[in-house]
Amino acid sequence: MQKDDDDAPTAYSAYQVELYTKGIMQGILPPTTTDPNKLSAQAKKVMRPEAYDYIAGGAGEGSTMDANRLAFRHWKIVPRMLRPTVPRDLKVQLFGKQYASPLLCAPVGVQEVYHEDRETGTASACAELQVPYIMSTASTGTIQEVAAASGDQPRWFQLYWPMDNEITASILRTARAAGFTVLVVTLDTATMSWRPADLDRTFLPFVTGQGNTVGFTDPVFRRKFAALNDGDTPEESPVQASRYWISEVFSGESHGWEDLELLKKHWDGPIVLKGIQHPHDAVLALRYGMDGIIVSNHGGRQCDGAVGSLEMLPDIVEAVGSQMTILFDSGIRTGVDILKALSLGAKAVLVGRPVMYGLGIAGKAGAKHVLASLLAELDGSMGLAGIKNIADLSKANLKRTLYGGDIKSNL
Repeated sequence: MQKDDDDAPTAYSAYQVELYTKGIMQGILPPTTTDPNKLSAQAKKVMRPEAYDYIAGGAGEGSTMDANRLAFRHWKIVPRMLRPTVPRDLKVQLFGKQYASPLLCAPVGVQEVYHEDRETGTASACAELQVPYIMSTASTGTIQEVAAASGDQPRWFQLYWPMDNEITASILRTARAAGFTVLVVTLDTATMSWRPADLDRTFLPFVTGQGNTVGFTDPVFRRKFAALNDGDTPEESPVQASRYWISEVFSGESHGWEDLELLKKHWDGPIVLKGIQHPHDAVLALRYGMDGIIVSNHGGRQCDGAVGSLEMLPDIVEAVGSQMTILFDSGIRTGVDILKALSLGAKAVLVGRPVMYGLGIAGKAGAKHVLASLLAELDGSMGLAGIKNIADLSKANLKRTLYGGDIKSNL
């Protein structure tokens, strides 16, 4: 991927030539498959069964996961010819800041169960590609460790919102002090859904402390836990501390819209709500002063039988797209998927599972390869479709078609 200066567009499609060159001239194959339909199967062969199931599984029978993929199949690109498209420019503006591309790494927790490179490896891979890394509250690394791994590249922080306001404020202060610029608040996970893949193996890492690092290292949480447990620390009583932390972030209770004022009080940067699926909720997010929303159903991991995320994107764009920043998450598997979501009005997209498959297969190198492949395919597909800049993407580039052959969907 060639780049001459900070303002010049990055030629992401050059990664395809790089892969061919390394293979033909040096006998070096890609660290993971480049086929999105084979990536999950490759990960399943090398990852621990419970770890693979945790990232690959969804809620209930998996119908929301299927709906996410099928929604992409219903939109087709209509290529245009005799349009110069070089050099292509993938830069986007989000919340007043320029980003190298419209790709962001979705917040994914407990990455230590997938590979020892964990969140710091993924964050470092993102930094090398100028892809913003969104750190999960359920990280197995500290806020400071992930910040250090991100270097001087943009990083966002995802919040599983504790019920305790003092703990919430403390976590936000720590993240802001570590250079995280955008707050992503997940709304759809007040409690865990019915997830058969995890239930069958009785696998839930948070119960024994894995993925609770943000809470366990927070000074206010530690003080309150000690007060309730005869001065114990989370390190001395990890199971008890885990119960306390889970009762805060996965309590089963939901905050109200009016509670967003607390977040605005303690976060001086953009705030984005993740998990919006209904246009009315998008309007409420705007009314309550949010800077953006992420149209997402948590990758099909929460409410089974829900509508595919892409199905709702056009309606939400119509409702609030001219007044706030709309991002998209859930179901992205290819660079073409990114092109479609952007054409339907999203300003950027989040990708999670494929990156974690890459991490599980080959650590940091695998995660970086998956991200670089997505960018290369997006770049190249834009050229093939006759599109030069991200700003040129619109619904006019697509046609909605429904036919039986599209029951096939890569998951």
